[in-house]
Formats: sequence, C-alpha cells, structure tokens
Amino acid sequence: MLLSKSFGISGSGLTAERLRLDIIAANLANANSTRTPEGGPYRRKVAVLEARQAPTFAGIFGGIEPCGVRVARIAEDQTEFPVRYEPGHPDADASGYVKMSNVNVVNEMVDLITATRAYEANATAMNAAKTMARKALELGKA
Repeated sequence: MLLSKSFGISGSGLTAERLRLDIIAANLANANSTRTPEGGPYRRKVAVLEARQAPTFAGIFGGIEPCGVRVARIAEDQTEFPVRYEPGHPDADASGYVKMSNVNVVNEMVDLITATRAYEANATAMNAAKTMARKALELGKA
C-alpha cells in the first residue's frame, strides 16, 4: 500500500470521527429540548459510517481495495420519547406529562469517549505514516 493511501485512509477517519463528535455535541446540547421547529421534542441523531472502497487494477476482474470510511447518512434514533410528570411545564399535555428528548446523556458520553479514541487512533496512524515517509527519505541521503 502506498503511504499516500495511508494518509487518505487516516484522513477520512479523522473527518468521520470529527462529524460524530459534532453530532454528539448537538445531542448533548439538546438533551432537555422539548420543542423543535419540526414539532415535538428533540430526537437523537446518529452518524452511520460505511467503508469506502475503490476498484483496483484487479478491479477489472472484481477486486476492491478499502480506502477509508465515510458518513453514509445521519439517522434519527426512533426510540420512544420518555415522559415526565411536570404539570407546570409549557409543553405538558392535559394530564401534566411532558415528552422529553430521547437523548440519554450516559450513552452520549460513552459515544463521546469512543469517538475521541477513534480520532486519536487515526491521528496516531497518520503520524506513523509520516514518520515512515520521513525515514524512507533519509535512506536516500545515506
């Protein structure tokens, strides 16, 4: 594999994980939002990642080579909204119950840690490829 492909693969991972971090931040910011422009409480969003693949020279014969990751789409979590009894809340129904956002702060924090670790792993892989490229150039000097 060429070193330039390593940079591209790690770069795509960095981009995907950064978007995941942005989505997680938006979920956390809206964890208590009971009203949205679309109506109803905020619905948790999730990044759906998929492998990017590129045809190789052997692709003429059906070969495919992995070349990173990309965000396929941003999906909405379809779990039910929890309800809370708050009769004084402006969004309460006639019985005094309020539909809350389906964002679970604990799950978001776990996702935040995994996205951060994946981002760090991609940065480490990119730095390793950069070090290898630098060492290869030093071989030519000797």
